Amino acid sequence: MGVWGFVKTQFVVHLLIGFVFVLSGLIINFIQLCTVPLWSINKQAYRRLNCRLAYSLWSQLVMLLEWWSGTKCTLFTDQQTVDHFGKEHVIIILNHNFEIDFLCGWTMCERFGVLGSSKVLAKKELLMVPLIGWTWYFLEIVFCKRKWEEDRDTVMHGLQNLRDYPEYMWEILQCGTF
Repeated sequence: MGVWGFVKTQFVVHLLIGFVFVLSGLIINFIQLCTVPLWSINKQAYRRLNCRLAYSLWSQLVMLLEWWSGTKCTLFTDQQTVDHFGKEHVIIILNHNFEIDFLCGWTMCERFGVLGSSKVLAKKELLMVPLIGWTWYFLEIVFCKRKWEEDRDTVMHGLQNLRDYPEYMWEILQCGTF
């Protein structure tokens, strides 16, 4: 085990990383709250600003996945498809088998420059989760109750509201959300 391997095993380092994530997340959520009046003045500026704020929080989790855990996310596709990534709005269906699957999705978003503007279809309960749920709220994430009869209109309305989003975004649908 090298020096980095040793550092990664230290509890104090774990606490420090957790502290930085929570503190920066609370600061980011506070700044996001302060941007709410901007919505009525300039919706596109509000969206761009919140994309940057979300990026600064999500990138910490992507760093932990790639650097800390050493996870390698591999995408198998042709170059023609890759050439379009990050250059248009897309809806992606991600096979959701494990707890960290969303992090792998965010890793791909990071690689193609859409991490801050990435969207998910999330369970309504996640809205109450500090940092992540609150950040999603300011990013106009669509929250559902997991009952398609009730959620159909919510999902359609939420996606239609995002049609004029100023930055390319990926709407990541986790298989199993419904």
